[in-house]
Amino acid sequence: MLNHTLVSIVDDNQPFRDSLRKLVMLFGYTVESFPSAADFLASRLLPETGCLVTDVQMPGMTGVELYRHLVDTGHAIPTILVTAYPDDVVRDQALKDGVICYLSKPVDDEDLERCLRSALQPDTPTEDNS
Repeated sequence: MLNHTLVSIVDDNQPFRDSLRKLVMLFGYTVESFPSAADFLASRLLPETGCLVTDVQMPGMTGVELYRHLVDTGHAIPTILVTAYPDDVVRDQALKDGVICYLSKPVDDEDLERCLRSALQPDTPTEDNS
């Protein structure tokens, strides 16, 4: 299944960003990746992004701050947060604020694919957002 919906990945860790990009492409999505929130925000692709996958812990602007900034500026892009440092308080608040999923690194392929489907097809229920 080829899906032309753009998935944007924001992660300061290049090896993880590259592997996640390849994985999401294998799922059939069009993918662009960015090394920072600032690079994503400056991109002409921001309005075309159908789903954002972003790291929680990044220098400059965190993934949570990026999500809140997007919502505050009228770009409520369905967002999946990924982190190497899971925190239940951050997770619960992010999900309450409207983040689609909060996943721990290393990301489970099936969990990510389920979260992408949920983000891009809002009628798809998610069993568990973690």
